[in-house]
Amino acid sequence: MEVILSDIGKRFNSQWIFKGITHTFLPNSISALTGNNGSGKSTLLQIIYGFQTYSRGKISWELNNESLIDETLPGKISLAAPYLELPEEFTLEEMLRFHFSIVPPKTANSKEEMLKSAGLAGQEQKFIKHFSSGMKQRLKLLLAFYSNSPLLLLDEPCSNLDENGINWYRNILEANIGQRTIIIASNQTFEYQGCQSIINVSQFRP
Repeated sequence: MEVILSDIGKRFNSQWIFKGITHTFLPNSISALTGNNGSGKSTLLQIIYGFQTYSRGKISWELNNESLIDETLPGKISLAAPYLELPEEFTLEEMLRFHFSIVPPKTANSKEEMLKSAGLAGQEQKFIKHFSSGMKQRLKLLLAFYSNSPLLLLDEPCSNLDENGINWYRNILEANIGQRTIIIASNQTFEYQGCQSIINVSQFRP
């Protein structure tokens, strides 16, 4: 998927968070959004996702040379972020069934392969409310990486992950490079190694 930002700006009340961001994320590229705390990295990622509105400019999404509109975006964008809430009354098994009934999984991967790779095998009947913060983050990443969506958005992807979780993230990220458009919001260099372009959102603060 191609994402085109044209003079994008966002303000809360009278305060501009950022202004004048123009950039094209090319299909199957991998890019990073960096910047100081509070610079608007997460906000910009949410704008690209379609979750946040913007105050000025224009954003467009194109897939296979066809323009997409808001109504056609669901299922085509995956987001993993620490602030996303999971339905804690679901078991892991129920969560997988529910999610992949909405967004189709990558056909090459079975449920067993997905869970084993993420270190969640054997937890299928456990309620998500009993997961540790690290297990929840692995689940969020699993749902995003294994969804058959052409745009993958990752906000601080290694939050709450231990060393094994970070190594798994690095391996699965590398396997996805060149397969879809990836945008990572982070201040941790190891989270976005290999990115082809880096946009420092702090530079666009008025």
